[in-house]
Amino acid sequence: MKVIAVAVIFLLLATYPSLGTYCKKVDIPPYFDLRDVNGTSYVTSIKHQSGGTCWCHATMAALEGNLLITGKWNEMGINEEPNLAEYHLDWWNGFNKFYNGDLRNPKGNGLEVHYGGDYRVASAYLTREGAVYCEEANDDTEYDYNWFENPPEHFREDYIRFYPRHIEWYSAGENLENIDLIKKKIMEHGVMATCMCYSRAFIDERNYTHYQPPTDDTPPNHAVAIVGWDDNKKTQAPQPGAWLCKNSWGSDWGLNGYFWISYYDKWCGKHPEMGAVSFYDVEPLRYEYIYYYDYHGWRDTMENCREAFNAFKASSNFLLEAVSFYTAVDNVEYTFKVYDEFENGKLKYLLAEKSGVINYTGYHTIDLDEPIAFPEGDDFYVYLWLSDGGQPIDCTSEVPVLLGALQRGTVVKSTAHFGESYLRISNRWVDLHFIKPSANFCIKALGNSFVPTEANLECNGSIKISDARAGSKLTASFIIENAGDYLSNLDWEIVEWPEWGKWKFSPKSMENLKGGRNVTVNVTIKLPYQINTFEGEIKVINKENPNDFAIIPVAITTSKNPILYKIIQLLLHYFPFLSFENLIYLSS
Repeated sequence: MKVIAVAVIFLLLATYPSLGTYCKKVDIPPYFDLRDVNGTSYVTSIKHQSGGTCWCHATMAALEGNLLITGKWNEMGINEEPNLAEYHLDWWNGFNKFYNGDLRNPKGNGLEVHYGGDYRVASAYLTREGAVYCEEANDDTEYDYNWFENPPEHFREDYIRFYPRHIEWYSAGENLENIDLIKKKIMEHGVMATCMCYSRAFIDERNYTHYQPPTDDTPPNHAVAIVGWDDNKKTQAPQPGAWLCKNSWGSDWGLNGYFWISYYDKWCGKHPEMGAVSFYDVEPLRYEYIYYYDYHGWRDTMENCREAFNAFKASSNFLLEAVSFYTAVDNVEYTFKVYDEFENGKLKYLLAEKSGVINYTGYHTIDLDEPIAFPEGDDFYVYLWLSDGGQPIDCTSEVPVLLGALQRGTVVKSTAHFGESYLRISNRWVDLHFIKPSANFCIKALGNSFVPTEANLECNGSIKISDARAGSKLTASFIIENAGDYLSNLDWEIVEWPEWGKWKFSPKSMENLKGGRNVTVNVTIKLPYQINTFEGEIKVINKENPNDFAIIPVAITTSKNPILYKIIQLLLHYFPFLSFENLIYLSS
């Protein structure tokens, strides 16, 4: 299990809540520019990239734009525009020969540093640990060259991390049938990342308009960011209409660093993984710990799998506050559940459940209705059901990124182990490691540390039975509850019960019963072969505080069948060597 610890860093259906912002009715203007929305700019300054880091710059331009349009950056009180560290992403994305944190030896496998990446690579990094803001990364020029030549530290106390709660992939469609969706998302969430195939054959360098005909299959080789549009902009395409794009080649290139790409371009707004990507609800990372196994994020999809879960263990006192996952298609219903145990092939003791609808393909973070406290060493299990598209996974994969990596056969290795990820096959849970040894499901658990409070043991119920048959087997139950608050965990045990009869309890003890939750104890009693009233008590203790205990009273009366009782009395009269207990046993 991978746990990123950032404590030193972070300061459809009417019955379902909807995730992935549903497009409200919005009037879409024929011209829109995020640099001037009623006199306010939601676009950061032009940068000048070094090396093949266009994808880093386009990603950060989108995150920075969202921070501006939501006002989150202004809330930080930092007296300069957001300038996130492209070269921290470039060095520490985990897909390159410099560093792959999923391997025991993290060097030597993957992409060349400074040469290539894509938005899935960026998403894996951002959802593991967040984007970095640090004054030291910036040199007050368009180049921000400080961290390009040599790698910055991976983690530092003065880093401020920013986390996108949602990442969504859109496509305008071959016939631009979904172009209004992209426009609405830009108006709502700000700058959007995209791609293109830059070539002098496709760009008019006098007007800086770009158009790659749809009949040309040359793959994309450059990443930029969409900041607006003009429905009437003429380009080399047969019809007007173009996206206003922010490049990363300095302000002395193009139209002060900007240019236009036709709506009808081969890739911009249309490429399935790079065409239109929105990073939104970007915020200072609020989580100290992120539990995950999908170090490289979404690399493939198990299309026929609907149900999966990841098994985690709290490395310290962990307060689970949110769950995140990817969806591989649009319009997906989801249900996630959190369980306390996985035993004998079954998930047990449901702690939380939430359902909803994800409207668009991508990554989403969903808060629990109430946080759950797991003490250090406690196991917990996050289950996910998706209605369509299958379950996204991380696995060893070839990375089809910009700059021709696929042609070079760039394989990035992922690792997995038994006991981490499970899928449902024919109504039973199967360890994913048996099926795909390098794979894990893309299910994360996010939260913070907590200081445990004292548990409070309470028991409800009693065992009172009349007219029981002597020597028979009875079943009963009672409830054990942790009446402490949500930060407490109760370790309890049944330590005393009546000496008469034979007793079985299921469960007989338990660790980490969560505050405010209860468990039913099922009791099986084999009664003595006697007609009597049997009394006693069951004692349950708090193992951490034996003075905190509860008593369950017991009273069971075995009945006298009048006819049977007369027969037994006659037998004893004529056959005194027989015992009462043996006669009761023979008659039962």
